[in-house]
Amino acid sequence: MEQILLNLGFGNTVVADRVVAILSPNSSPMKRVKDEARDERRLIDVTHGRKTRAIVITDSNHVILSAIQAETVSQRFATLFKEQDSA
Repeated sequence: MEQILLNLGFGNTVVADRVVAILSPNSSPMKRVKDEARDERRLIDVTHGRKTRAIVITDSNHVILSAIQAETVSQRFATLFKEQDSA
């Protein structure tokens, strides 16, 4: 079975089928989600020291921080499945 990978920037990827949500990090609830994930050791930071611009939540309940804009990550996600449907 072929896995489709979603590019989160700086050479980091996640299996696209595992992504549950792609969110903007600016709201208080998202800050709370990030803090809880950090406390529970479920946080994965792939920002390389840059500002967090997207939060990706996976079906394993991991929270991934990306420096790529949430809109850009969402467009990449949508494009992956459009390409798969047309193949």
